[in-house]
Amino acid sequence: MKRIAIFASGSGTNAENIIRYFQERNNASVVQVLTNNQHAKVLERAKKLKISAFSFNRTALYCSNDVLNLLQSAHIDLIVLAGFLWKFPEHILAAFPNKVVNIHPALLPKYGGKGMYGSHVHDAVVANKEKESGITIHFVNENYDEGAIIFQAKTNLTDIDTPETVAKKIHELEYAHFPEVIEQVLISNSNTQ
Repeated sequence: MKRIAIFASGSGTNAENIIRYFQERNNASVVQVLTNNQHAKVLERAKKLKISAFSFNRTALYCSNDVLNLLQSAHIDLIVLAGFLWKFPEHILAAFPNKVVNIHPALLPKYGGKGMYGSHVHDAVVANKEKESGITIHFVNENYDEGAIIFQAKTNLTDIDTPETVAKKIHELEYAHFPEVIEQVLISNSNTQ
């Protein structure tokens, strides 16, 4: 069985959706949730779902091998960033090549880069009167939102859409597609090893 670790910074709705999806599967499971925010609601969600959860600080992530050692000791096969706001460290990327995926709430390469997350993205999409938005699931590299694209899904927007209604449409796409794409990546990685 493949083992997944999820990194999240906030409420963890995507993390919970992914955990529940894999609880119904026999090919993979989420075994760890990690967060940079010791008050993140994702910790409560993980606890309720009986998933091991940890919070860490900048030193543990960037200046030591603490987080890397935790991932390696858990024999993680795939790292999933689900609303994780810090830049992912290169030493962990090097240890997990093509095994770190992220979801972005826009159609990359538009509306990507440092500072473009959550409501910031939806505000920009509405301000620019875009006719569509969507999600991008991509591999993570050393730059924000520049890794190889795995999957995109689109939703149409109207003139009356607000950042809040765009966010709702994007969340629906995330919940519908992210777990399935994660599963496909795991299968693909198994076939290439």
